[in-house]
Amino acid sequence: MGSDSRLVNRMLVVVFTAQFLVALDISLVNIALPSIQEGLGFTESNLHWVVNAYLLTFSGFLLLGGRLGDVFGRRRVLLGAVVLFGAASLWAGLATHAWELGAARAIQGLAAAAISPVALALITVNLSGGPVRARALALWGAGGALGGAAGVLLSGLLTEFMGWRWVMLINLPIVAVLLFAVLSGVRESRAEHRPRLDVTGAVLVTTGMSLLILGVLRGEGGGWTAPDTALLFVFAVAILAVFVLVEHRAPEPLMPLTLFTRRAVLGANLFGFLLSAGQLAGFFFVSLYLQRVLDYSPALAGAAFLPFCAGTVVGLRIAMRNLERLGPRTLLLIGGLTGAAGLAWFAGLSPEAEFFTQLLGPSMVCSVGIGVSFVAMGAAATSGVPARDAGTASAVLNSSRQLGGSVGLAVLVTAAAHVTSSHDGDMVAALAAGYSTALALAAVALAAGALLAVIVLPRSSSEPSDVQRGDEDGTDTPDAGMADDRGSQADTRPVKTRAESC
Repeated sequence: MGSDSRLVNRMLVVVFTAQFLVALDISLVNIALPSIQEGLGFTESNLHWVVNAYLLTFSGFLLLGGRLGDVFGRRRVLLGAVVLFGAASLWAGLATHAWELGAARAIQGLAAAAISPVALALITVNLSGGPVRARALALWGAGGALGGAAGVLLSGLLTEFMGWRWVMLINLPIVAVLLFAVLSGVRESRAEHRPRLDVTGAVLVTTGMSLLILGVLRGEGGGWTAPDTALLFVFAVAILAVFVLVEHRAPEPLMPLTLFTRRAVLGANLFGFLLSAGQLAGFFFVSLYLQRVLDYSPALAGAAFLPFCAGTVVGLRIAMRNLERLGPRTLLLIGGLTGAAGLAWFAGLSPEAEFFTQLLGPSMVCSVGIGVSFVAMGAAATSGVPARDAGTASAVLNSSRQLGGSVGLAVLVTAAAHVTSSHDGDMVAALAAGYSTALALAAVALAAGALLAVIVLPRSSSEPSDVQRGDEDGTDTPDAGMADDRGSQADTRPVKTRAESC
């Protein structure tokens, strides 16, 4: 197939591994938290920072991380971020004090904020359409969906059999694979006219997003009507409003507002927000249900997510085979409603549920739907985006997903706690009722996302793909073109409207 084809295959390894690593670390520590608390002396009040330190820096710096790749070169930024992530993982695994682990997790999130958007931008810039682009989007979706499921699985197994430190150290071999793949499979690409970095916009959006996420976390833990929570939201909204005004007037904005004039981009981000709310709730509440209601051990609870991994692969393959034929709009509807059906099925679990009769079915249905959704969402979110803004568009999608997961989970945790506290039965029955309510609401969120996507996304894309014309308008010049599935250079011919969304 030629050297260019081999280069494409290596780039696909980068896309999958990068997204897998980022998603893995979001869910990897959940089951290990009690062991981490005992090992490093975290208090009940500060244990949440093991999760939230990562979450805050990841969410806050996503837009800046994506733009850095556009400005300074995607290969260079990706290599630096992966090295930083590996060093932070090593520090986390060797930490002897609580503050060290918190700081290391924050640095992991900072590095992930560059890794994730650059991975999706590689697809946007280097692959113009056809089966290879569909396969790349499938692998990007696979990395996100499987990383989240594998994180829950590995968290239980590693904690029980090897100790909590391996929950952090398991990243190192993945980082090594990713570094090798980047060095051998990614050619540098940068804008021919390198835009100036919008420092003012970067400071505003990073501060605003961090305060917004902090407000959500504070609302979950201390009450949504508490004065300090309300103040965080007021400051966050005010700063983000100023950010929008600055971007509107900036000659080279960090986030071009014209991205949202593309219906495909807008619809994909709305869907991504609600998808993450449902998906993260599914992982979180099903994991709690298995351990606190059905009395599964951490290892067994992790192993129970294996069918979810298998179903996700099935969904990704379905989407990959049908993306060009059906388009993102139809696949988002099918995938979103299927995933919502699986979450609704989970909501009907009883406190005496058996795995093969009541857990296996919803696991497969939910995961197939989410697998289909990830591919279609990535395709729509980058449809027709200029190559110079590829990293930014990718970062916007990741920001929408991260914000949706944070807000959705916080709201659903509050709803579950309210139902549990007002339940008249014993504690197990009360917990089951709370978790079921949260899963039902997660199903509603995902179904709403599917319907919104259908309303907002165009039936067929009429937007030109600026990525394909990057060399003509001087907006982006890769050092070398990527190959399509026949080993030739990236196709510069006009692509059919349906394929532009792919």
